[in-house]
Amino acid sequence: MKKPRVLIVEDESSIAELIAVNLRHNGFDPIWAEDGDAAQREIDTAPPDLILLDWMLPGQSGLVLARQWRKEARTKTIPILMLTARGDEPDKIAGLDAGADDYITKPFSTQEMLARIRAVLRRRAPETTTERVEIGELALDAATHRVTWQGTPLKVGPTEFKLLAHLMRHAERVHSRAQLLDKVWGDHVYIEERTVDVHVKRLRESLGSASAMIETVRGAGYRLTAQATV
Repeated sequence: MKKPRVLIVEDESSIAELIAVNLRHNGFDPIWAEDGDAAQREIDTAPPDLILLDWMLPGQSGLVLARQWRKEARTKTIPILMLTARGDEPDKIAGLDAGADDYITKPFSTQEMLARIRAVLRRRAPETTTERVEIGELALDAATHRVTWQGTPLKVGPTEFKLLAHLMRHAERVHSRAQLLDKVWGDHVYIEERTVDVHVKRLRESLGSASAMIETVRGAGYRLTAQATV
């Protein structure tokens, strides 16, 4: 079985080496790049299965790189975990808004890092169902991993696709953030509920004029409804 390839983008060699050793011992194939240019060369050679991206880098910052890679066809679906010494809530949200799937605050334990990596890779795994769901003029096809609105294809990221699939399969029902973490993320021991809000925001942006179908229920959570005026 092919080992998941993890690109470590970290300018401090001691930290990168420690991460690489632990990844290697736990069934991963780590590659190290000390800045954005070196990381891009590795990606051009062979796209990794996951990117561990440091926030503070020489040259382009991790935030800039995350935004850049999310716009490029070759890298837009690669999971990104942001490594950051910034533990404040606004900084964490900034990382998620830039396109990171999750973040790890330094210093972190090996077990936390491995748990987050495995959780993100599980979320990236393809849907096992071939179910097609239609709510009004919004359609999701799990077999082809496509979403359409009024027949027009929409670009939806992997985590947002799973979130939308769950909401559509349980339309009109209100889901709390904790319930969504459990059903969509699966292993949320290290993931904060605020992460759900960021992915709902991203999903709404992807849905465009259909975004009104996802309603925020104050104090309760979210629901997808066919009753919204879109």
